[in-house]
Amino acid sequence: MNLSKVDLNLFIVFDAIYTEANLTRAGQIVGITQPAVSNALARLRETFNDPLFVRTAQGMVPTPMAQNIIGPVRNALSLLRVSVQESRIFNPLQANKTFRISMTDLTEAVILPPLFQRLRRLAPAVVIESFLCKRRETTKELAAGRLDFAVDAPLNTDPQVRHVKLMQDRYVCAMRQGHPLFKDKLSLDDYLGMTHIHISSRRNGLGYVDLALGKMGVQRKVALRSQHYLMASQVLQQTDMVMTVPERFARRHQLNHVSLPVDVPSLETHLYWHESTDQDPANRWMREQIIELCQGVVAQDERAATAEVPLQ
Repeated sequence: MNLSKVDLNLFIVFDAIYTEANLTRAGQIVGITQPAVSNALARLRETFNDPLFVRTAQGMVPTPMAQNIIGPVRNALSLLRVSVQESRIFNPLQANKTFRISMTDLTEAVILPPLFQRLRRLAPAVVIESFLCKRRETTKELAAGRLDFAVDAPLNTDPQVRHVKLMQDRYVCAMRQGHPLFKDKLSLDDYLGMTHIHISSRRNGLGYVDLALGKMGVQRKVALRSQHYLMASQVLQQTDMVMTVPERFARRHQLNHVSLPVDVPSLETHLYWHESTDQDPANRWMREQIIELCQGVVAQDERAATAEVPLQ
């Protein structure tokens, strides 16, 4: 039997006939007329090449074939009903679900620690898979369900993708504690005279600061190009190099930092998800958790900046 050619609604009618032993009552349960029930039974008989039910004075009596398949049919219908119900209601305490999120190592360091602290309390069986998806493939991966969320700069303008702003930060020039060239204010010449680390997930291309410097007709000296902030900070701690990073990163890693001598747009971080999952209870719940914890991170950083105490 080729299930791809079978209307699965027929099995709902089959279950109702088996339960009621009457075509009229079966139709009332399913919500269709008695002739429609008869038509469904005729199609089932053709599919299974068996009468399935025999009319008697006691009602519709199942044949051995019907008796053999009623158990598996009811199990399958029950599983389908449970799946539909679970798709409408998300219980985090009982959820056994994996969320896949695209983000950089910088975002991981900010979001994942407080997220996991929260999940262990609210949704202990939920699993997070974090990896970096190529930006040009994000929409396709979200649409295919291979990715639940992406945390990125506000560059995706596809109408299928929803997004909300999570955080904003300014870029600063960061260097290790005790750096011989550290001062409260950097001139452009000071900045250009330093040796820089550039962080980018791309193999080549200019960053925001390089584009701004290019408009001024100048260029900084980049000695190391890396895709990971956390590795670069270790190099920074052991050398007199500097790197241009979000201020939040510099504070969290106890780096000396100073304002840039060139105007660079602030860094915005947005949470992206596909429109097809906008009303999904599980997706909506996780969005709320990420948004709420990011609001907490921003508030904590603002308090730390006001007190001028680096975050631990």
